[in-house]
Amino acid sequence: MKTMNGFLLLSTIAFAVFHLVQAQSQSGFISLDCGLIPKDTTYTEQITNITYISDADYIDSGLTERISDSYKSQLQQQTWTLRSFPEGQRNCYNFNLKANLKYLIRGTFVYGNYDGLNQMPKFDLHIGPNKWTSVILEGIANATIFEIIHVLTQDRLQVCLVKTGLTTPFISSLELRPLNNDTYVTQGGSLMSFARIYFPKTAYFLRYSDDLYDRVWVPFSQNETVSLSTNLPVDTSSNSYNVPQNVANSAIIPAEATHPLNIWWDLQNINARSYVYLHFAEIQNLKANDIREFNITYNGGQVWESSIRPHNLSITTISSPTALSSSDGFFNFTFTMTTTSTLPPLINALEKTYGLSKKISWQGDPCSPQIYRWEGLNCLYLDSDQPLITSLNLRTSRLTGIITHDISNLIQLRELDLSDNDLSGEIPDFLADMKMLTLVNLKGNPKLNLTVPDSIKHRINNKSLKLIIDENQSSEKHGIKFPLVAILASVAGVIALLAIFTICVIFKREKQGSGEAPTRVNTEIRSSYQSIETKDRKFTYSEILKMTNNFERVLGKGGYGRVYYGKLDDTEVAVKMLFHSSAEQDYKHFKAEETAVDMF
Repeated sequence: MKTMNGFLLLSTIAFAVFHLVQAQSQSGFISLDCGLIPKDTTYTEQITNITYISDADYIDSGLTERISDSYKSQLQQQTWTLRSFPEGQRNCYNFNLKANLKYLIRGTFVYGNYDGLNQMPKFDLHIGPNKWTSVILEGIANATIFEIIHVLTQDRLQVCLVKTGLTTPFISSLELRPLNNDTYVTQGGSLMSFARIYFPKTAYFLRYSDDLYDRVWVPFSQNETVSLSTNLPVDTSSNSYNVPQNVANSAIIPAEATHPLNIWWDLQNINARSYVYLHFAEIQNLKANDIREFNITYNGGQVWESSIRPHNLSITTISSPTALSSSDGFFNFTFTMTTTSTLPPLINALEKTYGLSKKISWQGDPCSPQIYRWEGLNCLYLDSDQPLITSLNLRTSRLTGIITHDISNLIQLRELDLSDNDLSGEIPDFLADMKMLTLVNLKGNPKLNLTVPDSIKHRINNKSLKLIIDENQSSEKHGIKFPLVAILASVAGVIALLAIFTICVIFKREKQGSGEAPTRVNTEIRSSYQSIETKDRKFTYSEILKMTNNFERVLGKGGYGRVYYGKLDDTEVAVKMLFHSSAEQDYKHFKAEETAVDMF
């Protein structure tokens, strides 16, 4: 089997003649012809029967362009126009959708020498703050298509084109297709489509309306195999993948019945985590004593699935329970008859994807814009241009090595989750010096020395810090016992406390002359770095940190916040900070407390 480079394979789709059947509903589809004008224009593409609209309502930047007329005849209509972005490093499409839904997102790029420069651009494509892929074009009139399967973490989605050099980013069409949430399940992160192939006797590309999800199926054939097909209907509704009928009714078997069937591909990325989805249906009329049963192994005999018997005229989908890895990015799947089988192995279709790790691809500002902050973070927003990180969740991120001291630079960090990794070394005592830190989760790091430093024990004992580690490992190996606190952590990250700072600074002055009353200054902080207006002077947030020595000493705790000791010049001050779960109500109570203080 030839190496199936995902880019080259999918780039041929624009030249395909798509097979048509009766149109199905396009409910939930968003099909944008980028650069289409006027903005209220709509049309139905003649080959796919998909209705396209202008992208103008989804983006506020960019220029509308048209490819050279000489290339239009070989391309579908949605690629005739495009939107380019000569200004700004990052330009984004914005969609109002629904959190926790799964979407197939497809970007198509046809340069078509729209600018007359004959210079192919290179740029990046992002989902929110996270890199999706680098867009590298092959040929002026070639269509380059990228697909990603993505679960929305919020009610909004942002697809961004990011300038990485001197050339200008552009996009021809952008399509979103809702998927069944029970399909394409991974251990985390999004899935980049590598190839989606089937094995027809007559080669043609499939997408909508054959496929109700508008997935693109590429015909594939290889030497030493024989194609099978049936005119009988195949039940494709037996699972949630809803494989198209014209995919399910064809298959391949080895040309030599006793030989194994081999399918291989090269991801050309040794770090990629591959997810494979295989679709099977028995489409031959078996005799009474016929048995088709086979095993699947990969990469030198690793067992993937055993004793598979495809169901008669009904699709079964078998997928990777966990991500597969390869030291060189190469994958070889072998289908072998069992000893009881009388017929060779069979396969109807195959989908190959690889996982994208969001945490590895963190890009740009970690907290801004707020709705697209990095996954695993929570931030403190106080109408400031520079919000602060308050929680960091790196659970199950395949981290190795020691816990770096750089974490201590996150001076507002309250919750740190490093659980279920492969960390080693000691539990660092600098964690005890992070005065805002209230929760550390180190559970599930078997190589980590769980000896707890005395400084951390002290904070645990005074209940200012909760440390979660493996209790059995701790007690058995190190003889240490201290309170362990169980928490419920979601994959999306620990929900951090968001804070509004309200500071009541009371200057203590000795009475001067004839019984002069102490001077009071009430101060409200609305921004982390914004100046604080008072009756007498201004304080910056950095001055407040210096005043309290990074909130080092706690004087007390009220119903709605802690009070910290501070010094302003030679004057002792009290600084109160509000934490809240229901901001508006707690803030009102807090203001009432402040008013009461003012009365003294």
